[in-house]
Amino acid sequence: MRYQNPAIVMVSLFFAGWVAAAGLPRTASLEAARLYFISPKAGEVLSGPVTVRFGLSGMGVAPAGTVVAATGHHHLIIDAPLPPLDLPLPMDEKHLHFGKGQTETTLTLAPGKHMLQLVLGDANHIPHVPAIVSEQITITVK
Repeated sequence: MRYQNPAIVMVSLFFAGWVAAAGLPRTASLEAARLYFISPKAGEVLSGPVTVRFGLSGMGVAPAGTVVAATGHHHLIIDAPLPPLDLPLPMDEKHLHFGKGQTETTLTLAPGKHMLQLVLGDANHIPHVPAIVSEQITITVK
């Protein structure tokens, strides 16, 4: 992973503070919604690059900025804890956004163990209420 760009950090912090101060409305999730990894599976040992496929049931996928009930878009967290779930999700090399509605990606990860977790974000990259979060999985890259 690369060094995080300080300018991006400052913009993200400013935006997060603005959202909290503005009291932007939160988007409700559906009780039946479930977010999961189609692949890889927890504990898998893989050769890189690693293709990650996102699964979502009980709600739909829509690009960021699309305000449609019961939809959101994927965010993938790599080797990092969950960020606050009441603010826009950060965007950096550990927090990847799939704002075009993508449901898979291919990652080049260094050899070793890696933790992956998915979070569904609403039109404004803010997790739903209650948040829709996958199980955190660990994979090993050879």
